[in-house]
Amino acid sequence: MKKEQVVNCQFSVWYPIFKKHTIKSLILPLPQNVIDYLLDDGTLVVSGGDNNTQHNQTNNSDSEEEDVQWSDDETTTTVTAPEFPEFNSKVLKAINTLGGCVFPKLNWSAPRDANWIALNSSLQCQSLSDIFLLFKSSDFITHDLTQPFLHSSDEDSPNPAINYELVLRKWSELLPGGEFRCFIKENKLIGISQRDYTQYYHHISKQEAQICHSIQEFFSQHVQYQFLDEDFVLDVYRDSWGKVWLIDLNPFGEVTDSLLFTWEELTSGNSLSANQEEGDTAQQEAPVFRYTTSDVTVQPSPCLSYRIPRDFVDLSTGEDAYKLIDFLKLKKRQQEDSEEEVEEEVRQ
Repeated sequence: MKKEQVVNCQFSVWYPIFKKHTIKSLILPLPQNVIDYLLDDGTLVVSGGDNNTQHNQTNNSDSEEEDVQWSDDETTTTVTAPEFPEFNSKVLKAINTLGGCVFPKLNWSAPRDANWIALNSSLQCQSLSDIFLLFKSSDFITHDLTQPFLHSSDEDSPNPAINYELVLRKWSELLPGGEFRCFIKENKLIGISQRDYTQYYHHISKQEAQICHSIQEFFSQHVQYQFLDEDFVLDVYRDSWGKVWLIDLNPFGEVTDSLLFTWEELTSGNSLSANQEEGDTAQQEAPVFRYTTSDVTVQPSPCLSYRIPRDFVDLSTGEDAYKLIDFLKLKKRQQEDSEEEVEEEVRQ
């Protein structure tokens, strides 16, 4: 996977090519001050212009001392969310144009790892503040902004200039059982994987042949030889009427989740054709279709790991020694306070 392939998989590059076969979307340039706000590691204060959210942050006056000190002598600082009135106006106009509810993403990624923080546990957004809440809580979005060319084979070459964009897609209720990821190598569809592979969907095994055929037909009629690269990953959705829609395009490489395949077998090509019957030419030319075949193999969603507070992870793994020291000091202080209370009760 080269950096040029990553650039070609930006939404604004492929959307004009396949506009007729995907969900209606609008693209807004992302101002630099908004990018800076999204990358700010400070306290999460959601902005958006549609609210006056404020957060009270307490600073202990004796924070420089080694031990934890509890004191009534505290100062309170009001942290106000930055406002982007012009950008907010453009976003609200775009949201209204798309029906009032949208699915947001950046050039490549959507904040799928942050849906837990939303009140409705959904990526559906109706305002800029909804979008900011998801974006500032998402590692996927941070990856887009800081490491878009991770795992590129030509990592020593200069990084292409990226114009970051906010992509707003008309909200559509997509059933996870209808989503599939297709792997394209040398403009040939070599593999299809169930997207939500952690769950078992009975209809997939029942309609395996129809699903595979409809995806192959969609690819050959609307996608093959139309994209800028010959190696890429295609996300599609097959609705209840059997129609296939293009959802997303991704780079053909480790930066993209291979789901029920491995990148070793996808790049070599040998392992995929090895399980086809020899002598059956039609079978060998057909893509390998993999899906969860039993509810016994159902697994937790990979995104669940993003719901664990980072501090808990650091403490459990010992990655941040300072947090561990602070935690032990706090526990020691609590224990001492508890012992003092017991002694005082005994004296009385």
